[in-house]
Amino acid sequence: MGLFDRLRGDDDGRVVFLGIDGVPLDLVEDHPDVFENLTDIAETGSGGRLESIVPPESSACWPSLTTGVNPGATGVYGFQDREVDSYETYVPLGRHVKATRLWDRVTDAGRDATVLNVPVTFPPSTRIQRMASGFLSPDLDAATSDESLRETLSGFDYKIDVNAKLGHDDDKSEFIEDAHATLDARYEAFAHYLAEDDWDLFFGVFMSTDRVNHFLFGDYANDGEYADEFLEFYRTLDGYIGEIRDSLDDDTTLVVASDHGFTELQWEVNCNQFLADEGWLSYEGDDHDALSDIDDETRAYSLIPGRFYLNLEGREPEGVVPEAEYEETREALIEDLESLTGPDGRQVCKRIVKGETVFDGAHDDIAPDLVVIPADGFDLKSGFGGKKAVFTEGPRNGMHKFENSLLYATDPGLDLTDANLFDVTPTLLDLLDVDADAEFDGESLLS
Repeated sequence: MGLFDRLRGDDDGRVVFLGIDGVPLDLVEDHPDVFENLTDIAETGSGGRLESIVPPESSACWPSLTTGVNPGATGVYGFQDREVDSYETYVPLGRHVKATRLWDRVTDAGRDATVLNVPVTFPPSTRIQRMASGFLSPDLDAATSDESLRETLSGFDYKIDVNAKLGHDDDKSEFIEDAHATLDARYEAFAHYLAEDDWDLFFGVFMSTDRVNHFLFGDYANDGEYADEFLEFYRTLDGYIGEIRDSLDDDTTLVVASDHGFTELQWEVNCNQFLADEGWLSYEGDDHDALSDIDDETRAYSLIPGRFYLNLEGREPEGVVPEAEYEETREALIEDLESLTGPDGRQVCKRIVKGETVFDGAHDDIAPDLVVIPADGFDLKSGFGGKKAVFTEGPRNGMHKFENSLLYATDPGLDLTDANLFDVTPTLLDLLDVDADAEFDGESLLS
């Protein structure tokens, strides 16, 4: 916290939140020697499992984590969403998030917030104290809320994200070097503004963890070529978390959380190719690469990750499934999805969730009819370009997992029994002593 903050003697709580995108609880608990600081926080404070959201993708998870409400209220369902009454799609950015963010509630209460590198926050807010937007920002100039922040971050060689293209190379050395450089600069920026800013809430996210997991988790899981480098990256991250914890006074709570877990990836599942093979989806011509290219015989289509939509009359522009046949048609699609097995004979769909059971709010008009939570090892893709096979292999060897995200806090009074992502915002507001006149899908974890 800033010097003024340390001197003014306010009794209100202060919080530092560190997001570690995609870090699974099992990884931390299985390696206490690598995660010495997180292990100590769990022993002296609180630590345990969080349940992620449906679907467990960063583009949907961070809006829900930072608002406390489901995608039906945030309006963001994944990396690609469909326009209402249209087959046109778009990549959701911060301006598409319809629910009130945590830091806006803090600002409205007369408190100060510094927010750095949170995914899906572009363009940066200028109504809060300071913001640098994260994932999906085009560049640093556009991502920063003021010139001073822009110049300071540039001086740290701060980058919005790791260069994921480097992870596609067989030799991962350059990718690993870039991931470390991104992590180091992120920590420098966090440490700088933790010391310099007069904040009540400091909210920063390490996104490079997700990138490392996508390209190295399989090496870790199978003791592969880059297993040692994988763990060394996490040893560095844990060290930075420890440095930040040590810099805080006793009246400040540190909370560390991930938005989803991770597991090994073996097969990419091309969902729209599966739908085409099963007679659910077809295209107007041979040259197709977008949702808008489907023809008027299509009964269902998919958007990443694992979201399935019926081409419903009255909802989709050229819908062909009568509303009277909605449930019958959806059950037939569920049956087909349940029959899908991978090259190893395993069932692809671990769980199939009906949209109305998890999405509720003013922006649920683009909610999917079904969401598939895949079994470990399967990553659900949804391109419209056409694939030669339903099951293919790509450059990634790690994928998101619903069950094993995490939360650690220096406050020992958190009850993490059945905790989920929606609980994070009400918990942080409780720790900050900020009363929010709002309805959340979660509740404070303070016991």
